[in-house]
Amino acid sequence: MLKGLGGLGDMAKMMKTAQEMQGKMSQMQDDLANISVTGESGAGLVKVTTNAKGVLTGLNIDISIFHPDEKEVVEDLILAAVKDAQAKAADRSASELQRLQESLGLPADIKLPF
Repeated sequence: MLKGLGGLGDMAKMMKTAQEMQGKMSQMQDDLANISVTGESGAGLVKVTTNAKGVLTGLNIDISIFHPDEKEVVEDLILAAVKDAQAKAADRSASELQRLQESLGLPADIKLPF
């Protein structure tokens, strides 16, 4: 098609591939907002739900831990559950990005703009 234009044919192909990749990355970002992960602490007494982007979407605290003299324990359990959920969200996000990279035929160690 662009035979007489030297490397411009390759450039057009690269631009098309870049646009496809941008579209897929945008779709992946939307998908991450809809994936839920749950972190917990205290053997499930505190559960935190986030999306795969790490945005907190829910908190569930077992009523059995509400004792006025254990306020610091409850705070620590909530913080631990939030950290657990955020770590799981980061892992899920990285997994989804790796899956996208593989589908595009990109090397696993390439750093994409996130």
